[in-house]
Amino acid sequence: MLKQKELIARVKQIAESDVRISACMMYGSFTKGEGDQYSDVEFYVFLKDDMFPTFDSAKWLHEVAPYSLLYQNEYGTEVVIFENLIRGEFHFLSEKDMNIIPSFKETGLFPDTKAMFIYDETGQLEQYLSGLGGVGPKRLTEANVNFLFNNFSNLWLMGLNVLKRGEYARSLELLSQFQKNILQLIRVVEDNADNWLNMTKNLEKEISTESYEKFRKTTARLKESELYDAYKNSLLFVMELRNVVEQQYMLTVSNDFLEKLMRYMTLHPE
Repeated sequence: MLKQKELIARVKQIAESDVRISACMMYGSFTKGEGDQYSDVEFYVFLKDDMFPTFDSAKWLHEVAPYSLLYQNEYGTEVVIFENLIRGEFHFLSEKDMNIIPSFKETGLFPDTKAMFIYDETGQLEQYLSGLGGVGPKRLTEANVNFLFNNFSNLWLMGLNVLKRGEYARSLELLSQFQKNILQLIRVVEDNADNWLNMTKNLEKEISTESYEKFRKTTARLKESELYDAYKNSLLFVMELRNVVEQQYMLTVSNDFLEKLMRYMTLHPE
């Protein structure tokens, strides 16, 4: 059995026996049939309202399994690295906050909501989870597509300016930001928006070999010549993607504007 599945079984066992816990649910790869030996384990644990203020999450997680690291990340999530180096993410919330679950619908597709269920004594969790089923949010919209072209253009120009200035580290940071827009545009063209918010997930399996190779050419190390090549290849690829997308969507960013950006790339300061 995978170590992750042993941890999942242990969380279920403890949740069912702990009188402080009202409900527990799982999310992530193992609820979508994608979990493997490299996957994280991810849970929401809902505590009885009067127990929440005094609940010791560190002690509770140690009951699940010994860990080497535990901290609260920038989103307020308890991140744990167990001694076997399996990562876990745990959200501990009060029972009254269980109504947060419907908001998950906007984050993606939930193919098997029953797999998300761990434990519930309130009778509410299963109902909330069932509402997450069905089709996911509509991502392939004209508004989203135009945002991607607009945001790419803005970040690309900003990045090119700091690259010309000699701020290579900052230009690399901006490159990584607009690469996300490129990946989402690829998913628009290839009609594959399941991992819209986590656009690099399963990328090697979910986009065509041709698109993957073109995206590879948008990557760079912290080296001036590689950065210039990545910026040029990024713009060329986006221009190519635009020619496909314009057949279906009314776009606000024109080919003329993108060509103007390309000319600016080779323009030397006066």
